[in-house]
Amino acid sequence: MTFPQQPQYPQQPQGQPQGPAPQYQPNGPQSQYPMQPMPQYPQPPIANRNPFFEWLKQTRRDFSRIGASLCLMVVIWYALATVLEGALYAAVGGKGETPNWVTYVGSGVPLYLIAMPIAVMLMGKSTVIETRKFDMKPGLFFKLLLMCLPMMWAGSVFGSMLSMVLSNGEATDRVADLAMQTNIWNVVFLVIVGPIFEEWLFRKQLIDHTRKYGEKTAILLSGLAFGLFHMNLFQFFYAFLLGLMFGYVYTRTSKLRYSTAMHMIINFNGGVLAPWVLTRVDLDQLEKVSEAAENGNAAAMEQWASQNVEGLAIMLVYFVLYGAVILAGFVLLIRNFKKFEFYTAPEELPRGTRAKTVCGNVGMIMFIMVTCMLTAVNLLM
Repeated sequence: MTFPQQPQYPQQPQGQPQGPAPQYQPNGPQSQYPMQPMPQYPQPPIANRNPFFEWLKQTRRDFSRIGASLCLMVVIWYALATVLEGALYAAVGGKGETPNWVTYVGSGVPLYLIAMPIAVMLMGKSTVIETRKFDMKPGLFFKLLLMCLPMMWAGSVFGSMLSMVLSNGEATDRVADLAMQTNIWNVVFLVIVGPIFEEWLFRKQLIDHTRKYGEKTAILLSGLAFGLFHMNLFQFFYAFLLGLMFGYVYTRTSKLRYSTAMHMIINFNGGVLAPWVLTRVDLDQLEKVSEAAENGNAAAMEQWASQNVEGLAIMLVYFVLYGAVILAGFVLLIRNFKKFEFYTAPEELPRGTRAKTVCGNVGMIMFIMVTCMLTAVNLLM
């Protein structure tokens, strides 16, 4: 897949590097990273003070700090959201079904205005490097957007099936239930506020802090953290896959507008358009007439269908079009899978050290454990 800017990182010697790249190459017109001198390391390494392993230990500490920041963000978010949602629920009477705005405000305000900024502040700036910014042509934007749809569909199907198996069919997707309360709050929080803040954290901040250790490493971490952050098994797999695509788009452009726009479009479809289509027909009544039809009362089904002709037509058009774009996205994804472009980063982690360096540290382990625990709790509640 060809991007117009053809960004390049400084070249490194073949084989395992002895720590970060010793020197940037001249900053040509196609370079995405500005020239920054890197320290020279003595050769051969001094006994017990190998510069490569010293650098690797520092890199592991950097990832641990990032993981600990994300873990603290989740803890602060849950603690404040529990208090605020309880207060708002009591303020609206504390009876019946909770209005979705209570959940959105009670959860979103602590997360976006308090927990996320604290996490970014704790990450620090020591690992952030400057990159050149590039535009993306509209045709390429929509091509990549189409590829997102089959990734979301496949991840959603797998997540739903696994959730049903692990919960003996009792789990419910609370986010989907929340979105079914179709009103302006879905637009405000699912389509506008959520994508802006989530892309700011998981793409800009997380990738900016880690991309110097490798583009694929940064994108995979961004996608994994994004999936775990949802703490919902129904959402984990498609959030992870979409996070990979959003991360790739941000890495290649260094501009947040493109991944944010994709995120908004995806959320508009899943959180606004699809629920609106589904509410065009009386699904609760459909369940009842289906049972009646199984008992031999076919007239009840015919009567229901005649009362929901317009809604059924809207649903038919929507699902036919949605199926068509998913199929088109699958074709594009298969044809372009090997064309995604990645470039060697200034301090690329060598093969064999990446997983241990990124995830084998206290901070990341804590983040993964806390989010997995909360995912399990949410599944069984």
